[in-house]
Amino acid sequence: MKQKSILVKLFHLLSTADGTVNDRELTTGKQMIKAEGIDEASFFAELELLKKRNAAVVYGECLEDMRKLDRSTQVRCLAWMSLIANADGFMDKTEWQFIYRLYYTDLHLQLDEIMKCQKELMGLKEKAFNPALSL
Repeated sequence: MKQKSILVKLFHLLSTADGTVNDRELTTGKQMIKAEGIDEASFFAELELLKKRNAAVVYGECLEDMRKLDRSTQVRCLAWMSLIANADGFMDKTEWQFIYRLYYTDLHLQLDEIMKCQKELMGLKEKAFNPALSL
């Protein structure tokens, strides 16, 4: 359950990093919530609540919660954020700074682990909206 809440917070922080969420990023976010078993209505309701909160406080809570997760789950969360940030074909500088700070500075994760997980999630992402691929 904690991982789902963390993913919502991360999506919020990422989407507010550059101030815009385009359609492709939103579509990838929807693929993430489907693949991770997050209720879509709850996801968007929590996002609305997060908009009213201080981003630094949300980041601190998120970081504290992420430190309680095992390494592979941390990597998976960051891999989703990278996929979302790259969904429009370009990762904005502020999105990159957010992801870098989290994975490298605060959690001391390795980029190659995140990239490997991204490749695995690409398959899940495609299956989330293409059930015929899982046959």
